[in-house]
Amino acid sequence: MQTINTILKDIKEGNAKPIYFLMGEEPHYIDKISDWIEDNVLDESEKGFNQMVMYGRDTSVDEIVGAAKRYPMMAEKQVIIVKEAQDLSRTIEKLEPYAQQPQPTTLLVVNYKYKKLDKRKKLYKAIQKNGVLFESKKLYENEIPTWIAKVLKGRGYHIEHKASQMLVEFLGTELSKISNELNKLMLILPKNSTITDKHIEENIGISKDFNNFELRKALGEKNVLKANRIINYFAENPKNNPIVVTISLIHSFFAQILLFHGLKDKSKKGVAQSLRVPIYFVDDYFKAGRNYPMRKVAQIIAYTREADVKSKGVGSSNLSHAEILKELIFKILH
Repeated sequence: MQTINTILKDIKEGNAKPIYFLMGEEPHYIDKISDWIEDNVLDESEKGFNQMVMYGRDTSVDEIVGAAKRYPMMAEKQVIIVKEAQDLSRTIEKLEPYAQQPQPTTLLVVNYKYKKLDKRKKLYKAIQKNGVLFESKKLYENEIPTWIAKVLKGRGYHIEHKASQMLVEFLGTELSKISNELNKLMLILPKNSTITDKHIEENIGISKDFNNFELRKALGEKNVLKANRIINYFAENPKNNPIVVTISLIHSFFAQILLFHGLKDKSKKGVAQSLRVPIYFVDDYFKAGRNYPMRKVAQIIAYTREADVKSKGVGSSNLSHAEILKELIFKILH
């Protein structure tokens, strides 16, 4: 599989392939490659007659092949971009005869999000032979802070660990959302800036003191006062702090602590690798491990499951989300 940089470099150097099949669970890089081709391969004067965007839900493989087989008008190439091609998953193998003999003057881009071609099928092998297959893999949550730092470094910026973790906690693992927020910050801040939790708070609206990252830290340290201040803030700002997200993150934190207790290798590097967390957060797990023995952790995991069920309206008709969360935090800390 080629990387995004290799793909774009080859196209820029005039070595474009006739087919680019972009697939996988992470849509960010699929969009990035497709959008770059859409914006840059043809001149504006050529796009009117030689560039076509089709959508999987509104077209068929036969129509795509028909368009791809046409010759360009007053240009060396035509570009056909098929977006949301995963809607054609039942018939996508019908593209195989074209992939065996693609039109050399056509650059066909197929965006096949959230799915992958079967490597055993003829279509996969035909594209592998005559075009480019690109798989955009989903990153694990613990990989996102490193990705953020790498993206920012490439643009001449830096970011504090806490600030990157706040972005992950608030935005999840969808790279497109995170990328959009980073772009906003880079428009505001001068180059060579280091993005801090204060920048995140002021420009994205995530409180640097009252967020799920700080709540988990407070719970790990058994800091009763801080934990209660945070959940009181959550109760006053429920839209920005949905209980389902908070409970899920608390559950995953204590599941990691349970795993921590069972580790044979408790070196910092070993813990970071086993728990899939950045090494600079490992101390938090050592503190939590000291504060919560394995039996208590197992109880807490059961408490989080009960709270999750209650938050969905089962067996707690008289409890608000704020009350459910306060009850959970009390059980954890006492």
